[in-house]
Amino acid sequence: MEYRTIAEPITATLVEKKSEFIASLFPVKTNEEAIGCIEDVKKNNRKARHNVYAYIVRDQNTSRYSDDGEPQGTAGMPVLDVLMKNKLTDICCVVTRYFGGILLGGGGLVRAYSGSTSLAVQKSKIMVMRECIAIELTMDYSMYGKVSYILPQYEILQTSSDFGNNVLLSLLVQTNFAVKLKEDLVNLTNGQIKITEGAVKFADFSEIVKKL
Repeated sequence: MEYRTIAEPITATLVEKKSEFIASLFPVKTNEEAIGCIEDVKKNNRKARHNVYAYIVRDQNTSRYSDDGEPQGTAGMPVLDVLMKNKLTDICCVVTRYFGGILLGGGGLVRAYSGSTSLAVQKSKIMVMRECIAIELTMDYSMYGKVSYILPQYEILQTSSDFGNNVLLSLLVQTNFAVKLKEDLVNLTNGQIKITEGAVKFADFSEIVKKL
């Protein structure tokens, strides 16, 4: 299981015929968090003509948008469309418009709202979140060379290591690889490795995805 989201809030600005479009992106987990971000942006931009928004969250499979007074279909939906085309979720985007005095027309509004959102997405650090299991390996030093050789084949994230009396490695292993990895480790070490499983969680595997 995999989803894509952003690592941290980010803003980007696009100016079109003297109107300023400020796209603010936020990582969110719930409908309530998204609404909170929208309200904060509105509070900080009281003099803006419009605060258009769109958000997608995995919680209850929710997606919503608002044109906030712009002509129907020219603002919120284009923002949502950019998020969807970039396969992003657990994300909220608010595009604040300060009117510059020149009407843009329907096509111009669509380009401005989608363009400012795209700029913000391009500036963002995209995280590829994959379901994984925390696994701890305890082994003798004589096994470490063999084990460290096969681990990259399973696209693992190593979160920590401890070289004391034994070698202790803490890993995050994608759930679809976990059973096979454990089998190979047991076979490779003739059952002399200790494998302890922890919680199932989601973690950012974007750096590994880049290398593939």
